Amino acid sequence: MVGIFELWLPILLSAVFVFAASSVFHMVLKFHKKDYDKLPDEDRIMASMREEKVGPGNFSFPHVQDMKDFGSPEVQEKFKNGPVGFMNVLPNGMPNMGACLTQWFVFSIVVGVFVAYLTGRTLDAGTDYLAVFQIAGCVAFMAYGLAEAIASIWKAQRWSTTARHMFDGLVYALLTGGTFGWLWP
Repeated sequence: MVGIFELWLPILLSAVFVFAASSVFHMVLKFHKKDYDKLPDEDRIMASMREEKVGPGNFSFPHVQDMKDFGSPEVQEKFKNGPVGFMNVLPNGMPNMGACLTQWFVFSIVVGVFVAYLTGRTLDAGTDYLAVFQIAGCVAFMAYGLAEAIASIWKAQRWSTTARHMFDGLVYALLTGGTFGWLWP
């Protein structure tokens, strides 16, 4: 068994590698440029939302507060006529990329901590690279890749978008697994 504090270097370094890879995917390769579509007549829809004072939040439409309401003819008619969807509204102004990137890096450290915990509990010091790579990479993929399927299952995200995010997660998992295998005590 390997203690989590012995794995501080692969935790931090794997987060750096993941952060760098995600920057390449998003800023250089623009791998996710097809993840979102533009609304038809965006200006009119945005003006209507401003008029209604729609603030930051997560919205569903038609909105149903209680599951029993799904049986009412009025609610069923709203769903039939559409549109049906989910919407995230951010605060006005340019997105705070510094805060988002900081949270992403912290998330990558948290993933590294869980990878270290599970790998350290299942493997001993001196375990060969491949065994460490397999366990660490699997745990990392569960965090970076599999979680994305929830958006397609419950929020109608296109499966093609989810597949791109899962591919990202696979690359991040390979980097994490490789880092842990390389720096394993």
